[in-house]
Amino acid sequence: MISWFEAIVLGLVQGLTEFLPISSTAHVLVLSQVFGWEDPGAAFTAVMQIGTECAVLLYFRHDIARIISTWTRSLVRPQLRSELDARMGWYVIVGTIPIAALGLAFRDAIETAARNLWLVATVLIVFGVVLGLADRFGAKTRELSELDARSGVLFGLGQALALVPGVSRSGATISTGLFLGFTREAATRYAFLLAIPAVLASGLFEARKIGDGGEVAWGPTLLATVVAFAVGYAVIAWLIRYVATKSYLPFVVYRIVAGSVILLALSAGALSA
Repeated sequence: MISWFEAIVLGLVQGLTEFLPISSTAHVLVLSQVFGWEDPGAAFTAVMQIGTECAVLLYFRHDIARIISTWTRSLVRPQLRSELDARMGWYVIVGTIPIAALGLAFRDAIETAARNLWLVATVLIVFGVVLGLADRFGAKTRELSELDARSGVLFGLGQALALVPGVSRSGATISTGLFLGFTREAATRYAFLLAIPAVLASGLFEARKIGDGGEVAWGPTLLATVVAFAVGYAVIAWLIRYVATKSYLPFVVYRIVAGSVILLALSAGALSA
């Protein structure tokens, strides 16, 4: 059973790593092993992510309210359909379809086999390199105002890669945006907005497993969620300012080093897959 202390630590880790392109799931899995804790499981992680997503809702509340309002009104007022906020509403919906469809189709593998640390470590390295290439060679000239249907679909396909633990939802989506020529800030902002429906739906879907005679009770889960919310909000504010002037190189290096250390630890028997 996850203790209150474990819940606080895992909530801190979730809040610190969810929005950085370094995979929060990988960190939760590895940290649990390092301290000799049980794998908290996909359900606990999914519900905990509701906390970080609530931080997104709060931070981007004005943008979200404007998008929902314009999109809703555009359903009955055709003259609004060409506005960015109306189109953004559709792009988020379309971009959510890939991760929703694949998540349902492969949910058993995602919750079991995909949480293998050999896979997680390898994916950390591979997608760290992908992020580095995207950041290095992406044009970084397009703003969100230039978002179109094709980009919306490709962003969604990029986000779907994050179903594999270790990829990083923000990392995969941001990499996609950078390859499409969007600026770091535009890609990061859209990655946050696009994740909202998928993360909230996943958390609510998995919530039914909490307290169901398993290793995770509702008390520690809610505590972890609250901690993740508070820490996550601060991380969003920092990251948006950071990417306005700096590259993702430190995160690329971190991913490659972290993945390599995990592989070495697995080879030496210090960690088990």
